[in-house]
Amino acid sequence: MAKDVYEHSATAREAFEQAEDILGFPLRDYCFEGPEDILKQTQYTQPAIFVHSVAMNMLMKEKGVHPGATAGHSLGEYSALVSAGALSFADGVKLVKIRGELMQVAGEKNPGTMAAIIGMQPEDIEAVCKEATESDSDLVQPANFNSPGQVVISGHVSAVHRAMALAKEKGARMAKELVVSGAFHSPLMGDALTGLEEALAEVAIQSPDVPVYSNVEATPTTDANEIRDLLKRQLMSPVRWETILNNMIADGYDDFYEVGPGKVLQGLLKRTNRDYVCKPAGTVENLAE
Repeated sequence: MAKDVYEHSATAREAFEQAEDILGFPLRDYCFEGPEDILKQTQYTQPAIFVHSVAMNMLMKEKGVHPGATAGHSLGEYSALVSAGALSFADGVKLVKIRGELMQVAGEKNPGTMAAIIGMQPEDIEAVCKEATESDSDLVQPANFNSPGQVVISGHVSAVHRAMALAKEKGARMAKELVVSGAFHSPLMGDALTGLEEALAEVAIQSPDVPVYSNVEATPTTDANEIRDLLKRQLMSPVRWETILNNMIADGYDDFYEVGPGKVLQGLLKRTNRDYVCKPAGTVENLAE
């Protein structure tokens, strides 16, 4: 992960080296060599994805590609805020490190899981989650509204399994449990909230240079205080990605780039609106020095 970019770009090298000084663990070794079991732990996954995303965005800006607005899926909201100028890279690394550690602990203390439900309307999935929830200690809720017909649910293992079975009974094309280390974007992350609030209080958040579309509201904001509040709420709230994309298109944005590793967001835009294409940030050949 990110090894080619690191080897070919001074910008990427500087970003990874600065991040390692803050993180206190060998991020480059984990990204470039593994082991995969380490990199899959959210306390390491989150900084790795964040630093990779910001490094790619820095390279794009060096090539003259500057955003008119930004948005990020879940963790990606932090790199979106750095890209928009609301958050410094160093503060972003600090926040992501703390967020990842807190979520790792919360996942171990309150074991849960997540599942992708394919082929159902969002309101039907919300109804399924309500039916599958038996109590505050046995609950499930939508976590990611990714694209038409694709919603991820999150919660206690038993409740998620009930919701999967109910979804299949009610016509879902697929209900697949995901390999995750916690029930993200659900109340099971509640133990992480106080620590995240304290961390957010310690960093400077500026009014961004361009609008940032938030996960929680799916609408653009340039208000620093609102951004801080939205990051707190994001921890246990669903990611409304489909609505974000539709709102950005309605607001006139028509040129989309994915800066993180992989092609997940490219696929989500294609499924949301086939008239628009999300491009990769670029290959090493046309971005790296």
